[in-house]
Amino acid sequence: MREICEKYDVIIVGAGVAGLNVALNLPRDKRVLLLAKESLKHSDSYLAQGGMCVMRGEADYAAFFEDTMRAGHRENSPEAVDCMLRHSEEIAADLVRSGVDFTRDRDGNFAYTREGGHSRARILYHEDCTGKAISLGLLKQVKRLKNVTVRPYTVLLDILCDEEKNECCGAVLSDAKTGELKAVYADYVVLATGGIGGLFRFSTNFRSLTGDGVAIALKHGVAVENVDYIQIHPTTLYTKKRGRRFLISESVRGEGAVLIDAKGERFTDELQPRDIVTAAIRKKMSAEGSKFVRLDLRTIAPDRVRLHFPQIVKRCAEEGYDVFNEPIPVVPGQHYFMGGIKSDTHGRTSMARLFAVGETCSNGVHGKNRLASNSLLESLVFAKRAALKIGAEYTPVDQKTVERAKHGFNEKEYEDRKTLFAAYRKAVLGEVERAQKAREKTKDKGEKQ
Repeated sequence: MREICEKYDVIIVGAGVAGLNVALNLPRDKRVLLLAKESLKHSDSYLAQGGMCVMRGEADYAAFFEDTMRAGHRENSPEAVDCMLRHSEEIAADLVRSGVDFTRDRDGNFAYTREGGHSRARILYHEDCTGKAISLGLLKQVKRLKNVTVRPYTVLLDILCDEEKNECCGAVLSDAKTGELKAVYADYVVLATGGIGGLFRFSTNFRSLTGDGVAIALKHGVAVENVDYIQIHPTTLYTKKRGRRFLISESVRGEGAVLIDAKGERFTDELQPRDIVTAAIRKKMSAEGSKFVRLDLRTIAPDRVRLHFPQIVKRCAEEGYDVFNEPIPVVPGQHYFMGGIKSDTHGRTSMARLFAVGETCSNGVHGKNRLASNSLLESLVFAKRAALKIGAEYTPVDQKTVERAKHGFNEKEYEDRKTLFAAYRKAVLGEVERAQKAREKTKDKGEKQ
């Protein structure tokens, strides 16, 4: 791991849109290390199909706010939701300057689509691979920065911290290919490690996304919250094959596709929030004794399907389905993590100098259930705010803090990586179970009263 220095100003763990946007918005005089566990394309951001929400002027504020709160069962933080909405147009403008080519109408204006839970069309998109377009646009800009070292295939094993002061000062890293270990110190560490889909048998996430950031936070007593708030996407393509499930974007239903049962009859309102549609699908599957329901895209004009959803058409064809002549089988699958490391609207956690952004954090925006296409926006808004906060209040870490962290570092603790990550997996799933039981206990107590 010779390419990595012993000390950086900022370490960013995760190269999805959150991590990339942190790097882009840090001061250019700061030495930054940006890491990815696997390739730079292995992030949930890259997989996002549907699009990114944006507030369409002040007249849309109340409706957008209400849609987000209603989808989240009003367990959202009003402050965080307000912050996200107020910065959405700014983020869209940033992306356009970074070269992201959002779809436009004949007059050159943004084209907007609609998804479940939205009262109007307010979602910017690029075909059915918006996340890929945004990720590549940001990555291109990051690679131009001389102050940022980008390193894929580098695994976060732990953070370095002064337990006495509850202060972070670096990270324990491993080369994914050689296994070489290195302790790297920094004035600030930003966790953008993504979701927890790799812990589930059926998920739309990459298998490498195993909640490492949350596990490490639990290990060091960093506050987490709502880790049992795990979103199931209503429509993933049914397959008997193992591995990551292919998502059928909610935009398909937003454009008019309908869900039908074995008799070919429509059985629900497809534009309700995801948890409601998921419940309706599961109820129908149970009543039929079936392994899937069907999504019919023939209700959308064929030219519209080809233009807006080329990747979905292609993948379905690879699985043997012709979306223009038959409905496709779909089933709910784990998709998104609304809980995580507790952070504020600047990405700050309960540990000094440790920030968390993106899917690995819980800043209150999503509440109990995420509104469709709010994820990319949320990640980008609060990543930028975290970077600006670090830049505005930047102070070098005290050398005594580093010395105490060095004294506490034991390389032998990380020799058995398999056992280490098994413990991390157990910690996250155990916390999910604990949170579920605590919530059920509180609910039962409330009902008795």
